[in-house]
Amino acid sequence: MGISINTVTNGEFTMRYIKFGAGARNFVIIPGLSVKSVLGSADAIVKQYQPMTDKYTVWLFDRRENVPESYSVHDMASDTAEAMKILGIADADVFGASQGGMIAMVIAIEHPDIVHKMVLGSSSANLRDHKSATLQRWVRLAREGDKVGLCLNFGKELYPKEFFEQYEEAFAALGKSVTDEELKKFIILAEGAGDFYIADDLPRIKCPVLAIGASDDRVLPPGSSEEIIASIGERPDCKYYIYDNYGHAAFDMAPDYKDRMMEFLCS
Repeated sequence: MGISINTVTNGEFTMRYIKFGAGARNFVIIPGLSVKSVLGSADAIVKQYQPMTDKYTVWLFDRRENVPESYSVHDMASDTAEAMKILGIADADVFGASQGGMIAMVIAIEHPDIVHKMVLGSSSANLRDHKSATLQRWVRLAREGDKVGLCLNFGKELYPKEFFEQYEEAFAALGKSVTDEELKKFIILAEGAGDFYIADDLPRIKCPVLAIGASDDRVLPPGSSEEIIASIGERPDCKYYIYDNYGHAAFDMAPDYKDRMMEFLCS
């Protein structure tokens, strides 16, 4: 297919993104933390979201290029919101996966004009009080320079056991392709989420929210999705759904995930 990768800049940062579909509404995807950029799988992403392209123009934003030595989730959200505004994206339906969900929550609070509805996949509003041992392990492996070990543990913790075992060699091969620059960026992005806390500000979110979690999530603390909705407050337009047996990456694994998401967005 050969989807084009574009860039947007404001003079202070440059961010890569892809755009596809021709629908009247904007749908923004903010991916989670990854060892290598998800844009390396751009064609697969386009195929995955193809059913949405009649209704939506779909945008997927990477993290900025040349991240600073310290780069918090709030900084990531500020840059992503700025990129959206430069490109004229407003009143968009936003899907944030994992760390991308943290970014999406900050954007919905600080820039409510650019978020119409929001779906949060396997995300958390409080890693300050509920530390992620998995995230800490990834940072340790990355700092030790164990690229293969990092990618293997990444796959093991994100996906169901059967899926990981089927693709274990692929995860190991991925680790061998990781550059030192990619490893350094991963550490900065991972540490940027380590003390993330926004629970007290969640009542400021005014858009409808669907938080989708997994009962067998091995990356985030149990109950994270439920806590997000509880912190927003009692509102009929904010709800959560919990999958079983799909792990943290339920957004990639559950066959009805996109249908569930579209049902919420179109209601």
